Amino acid sequence: MASRLYLIIFTGLLLAYALSVALVMFERYESATSVMLNTLENDVGTSVAVLDREAPQDREKWLPRLRRDNYRFIVGPGDAGEPLRTQRSRDVTAMIAKEVGAGYRVHGETVSRVPERYQVHFTLHDGSPLTLEVTPRGVMPVADWLPVVLVLQVALLLAVGWIAVRQATRPLKRLALAAEGITPSVDGPRMAQDGPTEVAHAAVAFNAMQDRISRYLKERLHILASISHDLQTPITRMRLRAESLDNGVERDRILADLAEMEHLVREGVAYARSAHGGDEMPVRTDPAAFLESLVFDYQDTGQPVTLTGSIHGVAMVRPRALRRVLVNLIDNAIKYGGSAEVGVCRDEGNSLCITVSDRGPGIPEAELDDVMEPFYRLEASRNRDTGGAGLGLAIALQLMRSIGGNLTLANREGGGLVATVVLP
Repeated sequence: MASRLYLIIFTGLLLAYALSVALVMFERYESATSVMLNTLENDVGTSVAVLDREAPQDREKWLPRLRRDNYRFIVGPGDAGEPLRTQRSRDVTAMIAKEVGAGYRVHGETVSRVPERYQVHFTLHDGSPLTLEVTPRGVMPVADWLPVVLVLQVALLLAVGWIAVRQATRPLKRLALAAEGITPSVDGPRMAQDGPTEVAHAAVAFNAMQDRISRYLKERLHILASISHDLQTPITRMRLRAESLDNGVERDRILADLAEMEHLVREGVAYARSAHGGDEMPVRTDPAAFLESLVFDYQDTGQPVTLTGSIHGVAMVRPRALRRVLVNLIDNAIKYGGSAEVGVCRDEGNSLCITVSDRGPGIPEAELDDVMEPFYRLEASRNRDTGGAGLGLAIALQLMRSIGGNLTLANREGGGLVATVVLP
């Protein structure tokens, strides 16, 4: 939008500026022509009278004094030519003939068309020929500094247009940044409700929309958390009653169903709470030490988890939320791939990148985005038989978004899956 506005404003200003310059040059041309036509016949008449009174041998010395920018006198018959071609040359010849009188037998001839040049012939009283060669000039010459001024004015137009476009589009840029800053749990940056009337109205509407979205999300998550929490009590009572039954196939099936229900309830509560990961205050953390501690915890329990790569320095992270995301991803990698490889690096933008890779069956390319949705399961490889509820990746993704990061999935070359966590 800024480029389009700048192009429109600059094109309009440039056209207006070019039109103004063209009008000025045309006016200079008209003025030059008018001045020449108004004074030419008087000057020529005076000059012819002076040369007519002088002796033939003295006329040559007067020629430099009588020379002008657009005409000069020649003592002699001049050049042979053709009849006058332009109306202006005929008008000039007629005015000169009227000024000097019929006794000089004035007539004109065109000597050159491009550039235009014509001669007016006189016969002095002693019978000597005299020629006036006229070379009309189009536009009066301009000063050497004028092109520099024109370039500076164009540069000024560019600068003013650029500033105007920036001032006009800055509120839209702030609106876009505020929209991008909205997260599931943390309110995005509030827009200042000042400035021009239209901008203030847009800011008020955006802030009101942001408040409504925040209230809606909180109500939805509160309902989900409340339902999941309240279900735990009747499920516990049902399990106690089922455990009091005699041992048998039906008792085992009931207990298995109740265990599955408990797992779903816990996952629902975890999903509802994951939206509030951004409430945790970020702290300065050594990413290398953080990941080493996490990996060593798994290795101490005999889990096949390894750490590759290393970085130096510290980063501002929310350790509890990040740990929860990585634990979820590592558990999935172990469950479906048999082992997990944790990697860490810095990308080109100096953002912290953590990868969790496995050598499992992977995910079809068409379903890489779908598996991030709540309660979505891949029936072929990750189904209820493995204990999945379809909320693990959704929880991880929502946690990452709530703390300002991102989570992406990609199939690994050679088989398997790689999950990439990026933190600014």
